[in-house]
Amino acid sequence: MDHQDLMKKLRAHEGLSRRDALKMMALSPVAASVLAGAAAPTTLSASSSNAVGKIVIVGGGAGALMVLSRLRRAFAKPDITIIAPNEKHVYQPGQIFVAAGEYAPEDIIFDNKGYIGDDVTWIKDEAATFDPDNNKLTTKGGKIVDYDYLIVATGVQYHYEQIAGLTADMIGKNGISSVYLSDLAAGTAEGGTITHEWFKELHEAAKTSKPRVICTQPSTPLKCGGAPQKILYLSDDFLKRDKLTADFTFATAGDKLFGLPEIDAALHKVQEGYGNITNRFGHELIAIDAEKKLATFHHTYEVKGEFDKELKEYDMIEKEEDITMEYDFIHITPPMAAVDAVANSMLGWQKGSAKGWLEVDRETLQHRRYKNVFGIGDVCGIPIGKTGGSARHQGPIVVGNLISVMEKKEPTLKFDGYTVCPLKTSYGEIIMAEFNYDGLAPSFPLDPAQPRWVWWAFDLYMLQPMYRYLMLNGLM
Repeated sequence: MDHQDLMKKLRAHEGLSRRDALKMMALSPVAASVLAGAAAPTTLSASSSNAVGKIVIVGGGAGALMVLSRLRRAFAKPDITIIAPNEKHVYQPGQIFVAAGEYAPEDIIFDNKGYIGDDVTWIKDEAATFDPDNNKLTTKGGKIVDYDYLIVATGVQYHYEQIAGLTADMIGKNGISSVYLSDLAAGTAEGGTITHEWFKELHEAAKTSKPRVICTQPSTPLKCGGAPQKILYLSDDFLKRDKLTADFTFATAGDKLFGLPEIDAALHKVQEGYGNITNRFGHELIAIDAEKKLATFHHTYEVKGEFDKELKEYDMIEKEEDITMEYDFIHITPPMAAVDAVANSMLGWQKGSAKGWLEVDRETLQHRRYKNVFGIGDVCGIPIGKTGGSARHQGPIVVGNLISVMEKKEPTLKFDGYTVCPLKTSYGEIIMAEFNYDGLAPSFPLDPAQPRWVWWAFDLYMLQPMYRYLMLNGLM
């Protein structure tokens, strides 16, 4: 079956059994190569550039490995160093499926060694400081590393401590969970496991009471911005499957469920179907009392002032207050930021809303001031794109433009801002929100605002092997 036939079936999927759809997905060329094990770890192919120079990649996550694999194949004589502390790699999107009980923890953790070839110098450390004016950096272990070209792929850091009364070691106790909890440098991912236990504890409590559940979302940029709502809907559905219920509150610092109107409307419809979710917009979690199970939010909102006769509209007055809510269970999404080494260096944006994030051009991904520096992944201070899907699209842009710079040419490849958020609205259904700088950008001829089981099947059964064997090897 070719892709055209597959697309026809997908367009008519409402009349298709799940088993048949999965069979067809498995027969697609990409999936077949994955499931048959044909996509082995990276092997070097014919080189395309004779450019020379020492390339240093900082980071050991998805973006770093994707660009590393492509670079190894791109040069006749590659001189590549990677600075990454983690010998284990965490498939971070899989944390949600671990939380939902669909994956085991071992399904999302695997070795980095297979992606970092023997032809690459591997410094198992982290960057402590950057000195881009002198083309060098210093690791936390004190090693000074010089470079001709630098690729920054350091990801984000979580700031649980910015919530008063909360520390990371409190996650998993007193009804508190966070699917984000992990130590990527150590290659561990506790958040999924802890949140799965939280699901089960919530389920047990709902047998005898109607628990009060809060899911939070901060104002900072987020890795996988849809994750807070994924936990909201999956935990609610986890109860509903056994005819149990709870009072759910989604407390977000934002003013809507999703930035795109079509997806925002679809999510409101999803919530109406549950019937037990209250949205608290403009609510940022600032403090928690774990013993008393109290969460304090800073609430910002607007009220009508005087009517302006000339403009024929009301003046809007901004108000703010602190509100404390009681809860039985709370899922916390922590504030996030670029790692300190970037934020405290000249590589970061020096002002503006993206201050501290890596200052790259949003299309070429080249640093705006240091032309021998590029960025990939979550650390980039661009409008959207903190997902693995973004990193996959950024990889060929970064490599192609870096080669151009090394060959004394202008970078011409442009990243369109593509990102994807598979919003899990229930067990068995996903809204596959794909978009770029211009708006919705679906890859398939299906309504992107419609929850579909075919996306659940794709995300659950196919995306992890595609990520592991193809994406990280720079093969797609």
